[in-house]
Formats: sequence, C-alpha cells, structure tokens
Amino acid sequence: MSKRQTILVVIVGLVIAAAVFIGFATTARVEPPGRGMTAGAPEDKRWQAVAPGRVEPCSGQIKVATEGIGLVDKVMVKANDTVFAGEPLIHLADDELKARLAAAEAQVAVRKRARDEKAATGQAHTRRKAQEAVADAEQSVYDARSAVDRVAADLRANGGPDAGLTAARSALARAQGELTKRQQELRTVEDDSPLPTALEGQLSIARAEYAVARSALDKMTVRAPIDGTVLQLNIRAGELTSPASVQPPLLLANLSALCVRAELDERDLGSIKVRQPVSVRTAAFPDREFEGSVSSIAPLVEPGRLEPPGHAIRPMWMWCR
Repeated sequence: MSKRQTILVVIVGLVIAAAVFIGFATTARVEPPGRGMTAGAPEDKRWQAVAPGRVEPCSGQIKVATEGIGLVDKVMVKANDTVFAGEPLIHLADDELKARLAAAEAQVAVRKRARDEKAATGQAHTRRKAQEAVADAEQSVYDARSAVDRVAADLRANGGPDAGLTAARSALARAQGELTKRQQELRTVEDDSPLPTALEGQLSIARAEYAVARSALDKMTVRAPIDGTVLQLNIRAGELTSPASVQPPLLLANLSALCVRAELDERDLGSIKVRQPVSVRTAAFPDREFEGSVSSIAPLVEPGRLEPPGHAIRPMWMWCR
C-alpha cells in the first residue's frame, strides 16, 4: 500500500455539497503551476497528482455527551436542526439535585444571618460587601442562563420571533461581564484585608457547597458547544445515558465551512503548497466548480485509508492550480 500524506482544503461557500461529505469519495488532481484550467475539458490537462479524499465539516464532527450518568428527561432538538452555542439540547432528570441545592441554599442563609450579627469595620467591611456583590453576580449569571434555556426551548418547540431569545442572551452576556468585574474587585480588596473570622469562614464554606450543588444541577442540561447543525441524534426521552456510552447521544458540526480532506501520494507532495488555489467538482454536479484553497498539510506520512484495494468509489474531482 502506498504512503500518503493528508492535505486539508478549505472550500468556501460549499454549502450545497454538505450532503455528500458522508458518502461520496473524492479524487483530487493537481495542475502544473502556471497553467490555466478549462472547466469543460478536464481530460485535456496534464496532471501532476491524484489524491482521494472526502468532504467534511472543517470543525469536524463533535461528539456531544453528558458529564454524568442520568435519565434523559427531554430532548429539545432533532436531526438537521441548526443550533447556537449554549443552546440546550438534552435535559436529564434532576429532582434529587434540586433538593440538594435547596438544602445548600438554606445553609447559606443560616450562616449569613449568623455572620451579620457581628458587625465588621474598615477593610473587613469592604471585603464583606465585595463578597456579597460576587455572590449576587454569580446568582445573576445562573438565573440569566436558566432564562436563556427556557426561552430557547420554548422557541424551539413553539416557534415565534427571535427577539425574546436575543434579549435573554444579551442579559446573560451582561451578567457574565458584571461577574468578572465583581470578582476582580474582590481580589483587589482581599489583598489588604485581615483574616476572616470563624463565622465568615463558615459562610464561605456554605457558599462553596452551594456553588457545587448549583453546578451539578446545571450539568443536567447538555448545551451545544458551538454554533452548528445536529447531524445525528442517538438518544430519546426515558433512556439512560453516561459519559462512557459507546455511541454519543448527539453529533454536531458546523456546516458553514466545509473542507476536502485529501490523501496525497508521498511522491507528489512537492506539487502541493499551503494557500494554493483549488477548484472542486463533484460527480453529482459535474458542471459546477467550488473554489477553495489548501489550508494545511499533515506532518506525518501514513498508509492511505480512503481508497482500500477493490473498493469502488464514486469520484469527486478536485483541481489545485
């Protein structure tokens, strides 16, 4: 088997070919430098190399999984849905975690009341105010993210204008910015503050336990890591899922930019350069060309995998000029 090196070709605007990246193989032909190309007569040209490949999302296929074991309560999307980064995709049953969060919240209230019975002055008072500001900002971020989840799920289920979702996402961004600001202020204040009292330390511990419980509850909602399209959905409500599942619950990819991953024969490597212009033509659209350029060349040479012996393929022709 001949050694081949993988090249990655970015195809700009190849949205129409998104449906072929799964099943169709490609063949790439490289033209000698300085020669033109006639779209209607590729057989008249002298080619330097031929490289099989496939069309695929430049982002790759992202396997979206849960962070823990849980029972699927809701599936908010379906195959071919377009999603935004942070949109809720799957929700797991969370009754037990809600009870833990309520208990942690009650403990914070008890510790806060006990701390407030002892007045603070000077830098200790300033630190206390900064700590309260951070706690309020953290809660605001959690509430804003929950609001985005609710609006996005309702919009996905019932449709309607996007204004409410846009407003909710803007509110979340503002809350996150405010939290960053308050955290920086607290770090500045703590540098010159005295050691916390026993009651202040107990409140800090209670708030940390509350943050852990809130984070565990938040992880019951699986969100999209990027803007993209749902390629495959392998889970239904009522099923049990875990991070160790062989098949991920959901496959996601950004189809706004597609690439041709071609395997170039080792002896032809000198014919290809990064940023070299490329034209791709598919068997499904023989009269159309899709423009792009070579994005990268893999550093390793390895056996070819896209065209095994005796395997019939439907060709896709790619010209690098």
